[in-house]
Parts: sequence; structure tokens; C-alpha cells
Amino acid sequence: MPEAKRGRLKILVTVGSVALAAVLLYYSLRGIEWGRAWAILRTANKSLVGVCFLLSSAALALRAYRWRILLQAQGKVPFATAFRATAVGYFGNNFLPARAGEVVRTMMISSRSGLSKAFVLTTALGERMADAIALVTISALVLLILPPQPGWLATAARPFAILGFAGVAAIAVLPWLEPFMQRMLARLPLPENPRGALAHLIEHVVHGIRSFHDARRIAGFLGLTAVIWSMDAVGAVIIGRAVGVPLSLPVAFLLITGLGLGSALPSTPGYVGIYQFVAVSVLTPFGVGKTDAIAYILLLQANSYLVVTFWGLLGLWRQRVHFR
Repeated sequence: MPEAKRGRLKILVTVGSVALAAVLLYYSLRGIEWGRAWAILRTANKSLVGVCFLLSSAALALRAYRWRILLQAQGKVPFATAFRATAVGYFGNNFLPARAGEVVRTMMISSRSGLSKAFVLTTALGERMADAIALVTISALVLLILPPQPGWLATAARPFAILGFAGVAAIAVLPWLEPFMQRMLARLPLPENPRGALAHLIEHVVHGIRSFHDARRIAGFLGLTAVIWSMDAVGAVIIGRAVGVPLSLPVAFLLITGLGLGSALPSTPGYVGIYQFVAVSVLTPFGVGKTDAIAYILLLQANSYLVVTFWGLLGLWRQRVHFR
């Protein structure tokens, strides 16, 4: 894509993200009692917040270990390296547009392990796709047992389910199509160097997809996915207790599903607006006041920021030491 068109597209995406955040914030924050919200946050149980920080840190470590399972299909990657890259990637996603943290963590792993960037990025995107499928599955199960249902969440889950299962089909089929793709590439009227680069890229992308084809590897990956999202739901319940907002585990699962699916939308860094909209629209049908829902999500988001910022900055510092 020419530089001028890429620049215009970037501006359009940025303007659209800011406009969406503004609309969602207006809807979410209209009528909020800010004095009450501040009182709720000020009197939050600090011990429970500390427990949630530790729980979120453990979930981040498990995410790194889960990603490492896929990376190990092509080479040895120390857990510390995978953890630092994961933390820095999540840190980048919080502060950079277009989920640029995925590229950042790909570069970190590739520079430390010698694995190709195409392979590493394919595993990272595959991991995200698996999370989307897990969230759609969770939302489908929870919506079956909870009578008050946020209509937008059930509606949004359908296209995500279609995309997720299309991704599963691609993961299952693409490795078998590699010879066909290489033959078609060989027939294209391209110079030798670009053709060789594309053939190399296809090879490494297929290697990344094949990391999902080992039965033991995928069993471990799926088991950790279930544990990670369960820990996130428990953390959401703990934060609720810290601010006096009682959440059942099914409602907590529904909330983290909404947050996860909402984060896939074009948004400002940190998902400002989207998280507030999800909290209000998911929690108020279950008897949580709008002001309490906003106070709750601000604390939950602050905990996430603190965990990712702490470990992300530490990972960046360690990476800087390595390059020196």
C-alpha cells in the first residue's frame, strides 16, 4: 500500500476510534454520581485489591507459559523470555494503537530465540484467535443460564463465533495446502528474489499454524486457556467484593467475555470508553447501579493497567540490558 494511502487509513482509523470512545463514554458516564463513585474507590478493600494484583500477575505468567507451548514447536524458548515478551506485548496493547503490542512481543522473541518473525507472529495471532473462541463459548454457556441478558453481547457473539470457527478451519486446513500454495507461487510472474521471500514467508507461517496440530501441545494449551479465563473471572469477583459490588461467577464470566470481545473493536489505547460501556450494559441488568458499575470498572481497569505496566516496564528494562 502506498505511504499516502496508509497514512490516510491510519488517520481514519484513529478518528473513528476516538469518535467511538466519545460516544460510548457519553452513554456510560451520563448521570453518574461522581462523589459516590469516588467514595466507593476511596474505601475499597486494599487487601482484596492486592490479592487481585497477585492473581492477575499469575494469569499473565500462565499466558506466557501457554504461548511458550506453541513457540517450543520450533525451538527452545526460556520461560523468562516468553514472560517478558508477553508482559511487554500487553503493555504495548494498552498504550499503542492497532494492537501493536503483538508486533512488539514478536520482535522480542525473535531477537532472543532466533525464531522467524513470521512463525512467532503466527503463534501470537493464533493464541488470540483461541482466546476469542474461548470467549464465545463461555458467553454461549453463560447466556443459557442467566435470565437477564445484555442483547448486544448475544448479537456480537455471533460474528465472533463465525470468525473464530473460520479461524479453526484455517488452522486445520492450511498446512495441508502448503504444497498447492507453493506451486501456485512458482507459477506467478515474479522476480526470483520476491518469489523466494514469499515462499519463505509461507513456509514459516505454516510452521506457526502446525504448532496447533500436536495433540499433547494443543491439550496443554486448551487446558491453560480454561484456567486463565477462570482466574480472570475470579479476579473480577474479588474486585467486586473490594468495592461492595457483589458479582456471581457466571456474571463475572459474562463481564470478562464482554470486555474481551469489546477489546477487538477499533479503540483508543487502553480501551477507554469500551470498558465503561461493557461494564454498564452488562452489570446494570443484574441490579448493579450505574455509578457502582463505573467505580467497579475503573478499579478493575486500574488493576489491569498496574499489573501490565509493572511487568511490562520490568521486561523492557531487561530487554534493554540484553541489547547493551
